[in-house]
This record gives sequence, C-alpha cells and structure tokens, in this order.
Amino acid sequence: MMRYFAEQLFDGYHLHNNVRFEVSNGKITQVLTRSTPADATVLKGLIVPATVDVQVNGGGGVQFNDAPTLATLQQMARAYLTVGTGTIMPTLITDDLDVMRQGADAIAQAHKWDPAAIPGVHFEGPHLSSAKKGMHSDRHIRPLSDEEFALFTRSDLGTVMVTVAPEMVSPEDIKRLTDAGVIVSIGHTNADAHTCLAAFDAGATAATHLFNAMSALTSREPGAVGATLFRNDVYCGLIVDHQHVHPISATLAMRVKGDEKLMLITDAMAPAASDSDHFYYQGIKVLRQGPTLKLEDGTLAGSVLTMEEAIQHTHFDLQMSLVSTLKMATSTPAQFLDIDNQVGVLKEGACANWIALDDKLNVTDFWRNGQRMS
Repeated sequence: MMRYFAEQLFDGYHLHNNVRFEVSNGKITQVLTRSTPADATVLKGLIVPATVDVQVNGGGGVQFNDAPTLATLQQMARAYLTVGTGTIMPTLITDDLDVMRQGADAIAQAHKWDPAAIPGVHFEGPHLSSAKKGMHSDRHIRPLSDEEFALFTRSDLGTVMVTVAPEMVSPEDIKRLTDAGVIVSIGHTNADAHTCLAAFDAGATAATHLFNAMSALTSREPGAVGATLFRNDVYCGLIVDHQHVHPISATLAMRVKGDEKLMLITDAMAPAASDSDHFYYQGIKVLRQGPTLKLEDGTLAGSVLTMEEAIQHTHFDLQMSLVSTLKMATSTPAQFLDIDNQVGVLKEGACANWIALDDKLNVTDFWRNGQRMS
C-alpha cells in the first residue's frame, strides 16, 4: 500500500485542498480531505484523474486503421498518457469489414491487457452520409448489415460506441443496437432536426464532434447541431483546437450543454503525441500542417490535438472555469461511457490513474495503476 498527499486535488467533480489518499493493487482504497501529509509521499502540482478521450483514431506515430493490432493500441495508450490521457476509446474510421474485424480482435486483446486504458472501441462509420463524409472513404460507406451488427455486439470488446448518420440507420436499428448495449452517437450526417430527434428518441445519446461534418443550425432548419443543442439529455464531443470549431461557437456550445453533457475530445490521428508529420489512410496521404491535419485538397482530416492542449485552450482561451474544464475531460466522458466508477475520477474503488499539472496546465507527471510512469 502507498500513501500520497496532494495540496490540491480535483476528484473529477470538485477541487479539494490537502488530500491524502491510499493506493493498493492499482486501486484507490481511501481518500481523506482536509488531511495532513503524515507518512505520505507529497505530490507536486494539481492532481487530476487521467483524462478520458472517447475519440482517438491514432497517436504516438501509429494509426489504428492502418495497423489494427494490439501493439498499435498499446503504443497509442502509452503515448497519450504522457500528455495526460489515461483512457482512450480507439476509433476505427470507415473501412471494409475485414479491417473492422481485425480492429475488433485487437480491441478484445487490449481490453484484456488494461481495461482502464482501453475500455472499448469507437466505430466511426461506416454507416455515414456521403454528403458529410469528410475524410472518410466514400467507397466503404454503406448501410448497416447483419455482419456489422454482429461485430458491434461482440461480448469481448468492452464498451462499444458507434457513430451513425441517422438518415442511414433507422430508428428501429438504433433501438436494436442500444438494446444490445451499444452506445450510439450521430455524426457525419446531413439529416434534418426531425430525423436527428427521432434518432435520440430511439436511444442515440450523443453527437460526434459537434459542428463538424453535420447539418448546421439555421433559422428555418435546426439541423443536427440544433437538435443536439436542444436536447438536454444528449452528450456531445467538441474538438477545441481552434481549427475545427470557432472559439465563439465552442463557447456557446459549452454554455448550452454545460459541463455535464459536453466532452472534450481530440479526434486525434497518428501524428498526435509524436513528431510524425504525416500518415496514410487507405493509401491517401494526410499531412500535418501546423496545428492541424489536412488532405492535399485542404479537407480537414482529424487533428493532432492532445487533451492537455484541449484543457489549456478551454480554460485559458475560452475562459471556462477550471472545474468545468477538467470535468469535461474526466468524469463527464467517463459517465457517458458508464465507466465513471473506475476512470475519470479519484475516489475509493477507482483505478489509481492520475496526472499532475503545473500552473500552466502542462502535464508534469503521470501514474497508471498506481505506478509512476514518467
């Protein structure tokens, strides 16, 4: 058993001063607020649960679609911990069924390796709108079939999240998926608000990267953006890199959704958390251009954002409170995935995964399963 003391600690919901906590077998066994550092290792900086990212396509120089293996997922998990993210939902973007199956097999192995680091998988597609496909391959966009349904409902994948366009997947099929335990999010959609609201009524609980690759909010048609903002029960992910979403739009979304329904995400690709300047998606070269990624025709192609940077942009640039900012990166995405008893929080029974931040919110240290990894 190890004892630690933090002068300032964020537990996923609230900031506390002078906290002593105990760790045994990779779990937090006791948390005492307004305590003393007696017989405890004193931690420097602000102690925060390792962050949770529900949309990570690659990182550390590797891309999940390109190499759907356990080694890829382990490399991603290790790279992201250095920038504050302890839990990732590896995201397989639109591809053929064989690649999806290989990815699922890798997820099953990774989930067994470390279920807190890899709690499951996010299938972003292939049941999307060609009109809002972004970088997704049009030749692999297709309707939901029994083969994909069987894949999405495998029992060895942990938590499964699927992004669909509601004009491509019926409310009946959305209900069928959610009844089977799959988390359904709408995204890459050109649907009107009525169609999106029907998807939410059928069981979809989120919108993938709000504002991006979805029908916009206008005066006469609210679109997917308006439907998502209208529904108080719907979560949404937001890419706060100042490239995908204008700061004013991001701020308005946070004001409407609040820190209990808005999740900071990265939508990060292979070059994130690495020195790589490009990667390939189905033979197409994707280039790192400053703070973003683009295809050669200028199309945005995911991001190189890290959660460390997303937190900094949200708190310092958008001037969101520190508590709300950290909550959107920790307990809120964990709650969305229904794993907030294990990750995204620092409380008794949770995994001992935490990071230390300095006054600029840079990650200075990180722990996984109670072990210092830096």
